[in-house]
Amino acid sequence: MSSAILNIDVGRTYDLRHEDVEVHCEILGRMADFFGRNMVAHRHARVFQVHLLARGEVHLRLDDSYYHAKAPLFFLTPPSMTHAFVISDDAEGYVLSVRQNVLWDLFSEEPTGLLGQRLNQPLCIELQGGDADEAKRLFDYCGLIRTEFAASNPGRDLNLLALTRLGFVSMARLASSSGPSPNRALRQVDVKMFQDFNQLIEAHFREHWQLARYAAELKLTETRLNDICRRVADIPSKRLVHDRVLQEAKRLLLFSSASVTEIAYGLGFVDVSYFSRFFRRHARAAPGEWREQAQARTP
Repeated sequence: MSSAILNIDVGRTYDLRHEDVEVHCEILGRMADFFGRNMVAHRHARVFQVHLLARGEVHLRLDDSYYHAKAPLFFLTPPSMTHAFVISDDAEGYVLSVRQNVLWDLFSEEPTGLLGQRLNQPLCIELQGGDADEAKRLFDYCGLIRTEFAASNPGRDLNLLALTRLGFVSMARLASSSGPSPNRALRQVDVKMFQDFNQLIEAHFREHWQLARYAAELKLTETRLNDICRRVADIPSKRLVHDRVLQEAKRLLLFSSASVTEIAYGLGFVDVSYFSRFFRRHARAAPGEWREQAQARTP
């Protein structure tokens, strides 16, 4: 298996219309529909990225630290910082991606250097019990950033930069007042095996491997594999496989014009009816119904 860490450019991968923007903001649920809620180890070159959760929880790896945090929270990944996470099904919030030059300009203008010290390092901050007023301002700023980003009004870029500066100053203040969420103690061998399992899923989910085959490839028993997944991400191993198939189905339904039949066959299902039952069981709606609902929610 390759040991290279995947670099994700949100503009190029998610929406080419925004390939060159300095500030990108999207609804968390929409990003999850495209990338999934189980994100394997990756990085963002030359980009600071923030996940702000109003609801839900996250199992998170930031470089060599591990967290299990509950909303309200935010986690910050500096440029090229390796991170991986699993967010809960009920998670709601925003994903904010900012080119590093924007924040470097902000850091250089702050005479004490405290902003750079706080924000040039990975952060996972639970906001419950902290500065409630500052936390509310942060959510308000991100809501305004998303609204501004989704529109094309005069002065849009200026407003995005101004609001982004306010948001990151707010994060620095919250990091100072709240302190980080506690690290989780996880065995490195379990984390490595979890990552290898996710890489195998990525390579073979269309082939519908049984768990026994995944476990055999990893030289584990099915029970041991399931135990590792629950320990690292609090998710059973079978669900990780099903979630990857479901994620790809949703991505194709939402972002392509392929028919349900084409999607089913493309995902390795030999029976379209079985695919529809699988999708309904996990998404609580038939594929065509889910597509209509998702497109209606899309601005």
